[in-house]
Amino acid sequence: MTDPIKRAGLILGVLFAAVAAFFAVSIVAPQAAHAQSGKPHWILELKDGPVDIELFPEVAPKHVERIIELTNEKFYDGLVFHRVIEGFMAQSGDPTGTGSGGSDKPDVVAEFNKESFTRGAVGAARTNDPNTFNSQFFICFADCTFLDGQYTVFGRVVSGMEAVDKITRGEPPANPDKIISAKIEYK
Repeated sequence: MTDPIKRAGLILGVLFAAVAAFFAVSIVAPQAAHAQSGKPHWILELKDGPVDIELFPEVAPKHVERIIELTNEKFYDGLVFHRVIEGFMAQSGDPTGTGSGGSDKPDVVAEFNKESFTRGAVGAARTNDPNTFNSQFFICFADCTFLDGQYTVFGRVVSGMEAVDKITRGEPPANPDKIISAKIEYK
C-alpha cells in the first residue's frame, strides 16, 4: 500500500474499530460490575411469596460467605422448615429435613456481633458448640433478644415477613413448608 490515502483510510478504520470496542466495553462493564455492587440480599421464595433478607457481611463475613456459596450451588432449593415454633422462630437448612444434617462443607466459627435477635432477624443454627454453624439457619417470628451474644445474626428480613409468618408450625410440622428456591441479589 503505497497510496497515502489508502493507508490513512486503513489507519482511521483500525482507530475507529478500537474506539467502538472501547465504548462497547465501557457501556457493558458498568452493568456487569453493578451486578455485585451494593449489599447482598438472600431471596427465599416461599409458598406465600418472596422473603428478602439483607445479609450482613460487615459483621458476619464467614456466615454470609457460606450462605452465598450454598445458595449459588442451589443447596437450599426444596429444603423444608423442619422446626417451626410459634412465637419463636422457623428453622431450615438441613437436607435431611430432621435438623441433624448439613452441607458437606466444614463448620463455620461463630461471629457473635452486636446485631440483636429482634423480629425478622436471621441467625445461624448450631449445636451446643457455638462453632458448628454449617448450613442451618432460623428466622425469628418475635423478639428473641435472649439469644443475643450466644448465636450469630447474619441477616434481617427487609420484606416478606408476612410469608414467614405463614410457615406451618411444628417440631417437625406434619406437612412442612419448603424453600421453593433461593437466590442472591445485590441491592
